Amino acid sequence: MTTNKINPIRPMLGFRTMSDASVLARATAVLAGLTGNAKFLNPAVDLATFKTMIDTFAAAIAAALDGSKKAIAAKDGDRETLIKMMRQLAVYVEANCGDDLAIFTTSGFQPATTTKSSAAPLTPPVVKKIVHGANSGQLLVRVAAIRNAASYDLRYAAMANGNPGPWTTETMTTVKKGMLIGNLTPGTVYAFQVRALGPLGSTDWSDSVTMMST
Repeated sequence: MTTNKINPIRPMLGFRTMSDASVLARATAVLAGLTGNAKFLNPAVDLATFKTMIDTFAAAIAAALDGSKKAIAAKDGDRETLIKMMRQLAVYVEANCGDDLAIFTTSGFQPATTTKSSAAPLTPPVVKKIVHGANSGQLLVRVAAIRNAASYDLRYAAMANGNPGPWTTETMTTVKKGMLIGNLTPGTVYAFQVRALGPLGSTDWSDSVTMMST
């Protein structure tokens, strides 16, 4: 008996290479796609908050047209916040679309290309080291760099009865200094996983590495 292989659907995540107008347009499409969508009833980001951030970024783009450094800095900060929300929503959509392209596209996200190109799939990254931070409730997570990775998603969750609880995902644009995770509960063991994002989308999540917060 043969089983048809389902190709995983990865969202296109190159938001940081987009113009401000393109980021705004994609965010608006995602908001429209997810609002009232029966296939995605519990999005990772509150859609009312997401809409407010879209409106804030749109206003910031207009304010930055005068060229003032303060307005441009504010606009760039709002852009980064909006991109982070979009990445969280993309992870949610990827996990809940059932690798069904018809369902996936209702979300407003675009799938990463599956056509042949000169780009090669990324090697899955690994969490190579976790050390305690300078303060209680902090863990510094170091990830092995992957060639051609544009960024990395790091997620962590408190362990309970041997299983991870709800995941929290953070984006790393560089792994040189690692990522400091704070506000952790002392005495609690946390699991950490990482994946790399590149031209063909994201890799699978790495195996978990655990560490107790002190």
